[in-house]
Amino acid sequence: MSHPVVYAIGFVAQAFFSGRILVQWLLSERAKKVLSPNIFWVFSLVGSILLFAYGWLRDDFSIILGQLISYYIYIWNLSVKGIWHRLPPLLRWCVQLLPVVATAIMLSDMPSFVGHFFHNAEVPLWLLILGSSGQVIFTVRFIYQWYYSYRRHDSILPVGFWVISLVGSGMIVLYAIIRLDPVLILGQSVGFVAYSRNIMLSLNKSVG
Repeated sequence: MSHPVVYAIGFVAQAFFSGRILVQWLLSERAKKVLSPNIFWVFSLVGSILLFAYGWLRDDFSIILGQLISYYIYIWNLSVKGIWHRLPPLLRWCVQLLPVVATAIMLSDMPSFVGHFFHNAEVPLWLLILGSSGQVIFTVRFIYQWYYSYRRHDSILPVGFWVISLVGSGMIVLYAIIRLDPVLILGQSVGFVAYSRNIMLSLNKSVG
């Protein structure tokens, strides 16, 4: 679906994702080291909810896959920072169950799901594989971030997170250009400079 409202949802989602990177970058530049600010994870979760809806409305499995992988890692980081449990219990339950319910609905009719997503005439299989691979690599950064942070009992954005971000983002931009998806092109392009700068800040701190 390419309705203007659908694109609006996607652009708002990307605004949250771009906003998290810009705020994190600016705060890190001020501190002269890579930070993991609370607002980064709040914006991540809100953007993920919106982009999940966008991927569903666009019949784009690669976007949905990417959000399913990282969604609960955002919640974990919010929990470590003591923000998650400040939210009303009902809201927490609704947010936690949202991907489960959406996935259950999506898989309730498996033949329709396979035909709708994997045999979509607008997204040939090779392009779906490219997009999904990019999303998986791009999202692996949060699995790495979670593992790195879990071992240290803190929410940290290590240098490996930013390196993986550059690789995955490049693949997603290529996929988006082929698919003529302005939402993904704009959203991913914004992060390139911030990813590179965070790598430099991380390396400078290591050398120092």
